[in-house]
Amino acid sequence: MHKKIIYLVLFFISFKSFSQINVPKDTLEINDELVVTLKGQVIDHLKRNALGGAHLFNLNSVVGAVSDDDGYFEIPTKANDTIYFSYLGFQSIKLKITHDLLKGNELIIELHEKVEEINEVVVKSHKLIGVLEIDAKNVPKDKYARIHINGLTQTYEVGSRAKRNYRSPIDALFRPIDFVYNMFGKKPKQLKKLKKLRSDDNLRAMLEGKFNRELMMEYLNMNAQELTELLNECNYSDYFIKAASDLQLIEAVLLCYENHKAIKRGSTIKEKVKH
Repeated sequence: MHKKIIYLVLFFISFKSFSQINVPKDTLEINDELVVTLKGQVIDHLKRNALGGAHLFNLNSVVGAVSDDDGYFEIPTKANDTIYFSYLGFQSIKLKITHDLLKGNELIIELHEKVEEINEVVVKSHKLIGVLEIDAKNVPKDKYARIHINGLTQTYEVGSRAKRNYRSPIDALFRPIDFVYNMFGKKPKQLKKLKKLRSDDNLRAMLEGKFNRELMMEYLNMNAQELTELLNECNYSDYFIKAASDLQLIEAVLLCYENHKAIKRGSTIKEKVKH
């Protein structure tokens, strides 16, 4: 009996040691899921030259990375994740991660130039962060219809847009903001992902220079027209929608959602403060 116990103890010790030895250096264990550092290079499909500064996002874990001057990148991922690659002037792609891609070989990611170049607006002279009219009724405005708050360098856009008329209660159910409200309730992970894009310093830095809205459309399950309709319904002007960076639009959508949620529950943020 004692011999059997000794054999069992030795077996478990040997099994534990064997498992530790066979863990690759580029992997780590998080919540029982094996995360691997995916490595590779981003290049131009036609010219075959490296694309330094390409943006990578893990759409599942909301982790970002940027390729170096030689186009090389590293990003943590696991099987079934989706990696989004983008570069200004090139067609963005999404890569589904399989077990075969995680076997250690470096990948070559080829991006194609856009057939029809889309004018991506870059605004660096000032920062815009849109807010709803409900939050800015009593704040002094300047002649450019923007407000200034003491202690903050940003300027906030204000204004009023024509409200869309809904012909029936059924039609009103398909309002973009209600769609987002219901989606975040059923899929809270999507809301958490947008909040992480807004709060993570590295992701914020990447999104400040992006203007293609692709990540937002991915997480909100909307196309470009639907995203514009959502922002219009949230009282943002066409100028703001066109000129704001992806980061500013994410902040705008989250702020709109929080206000809409407060109204849905029968009270606004201001009413809560009064009580």
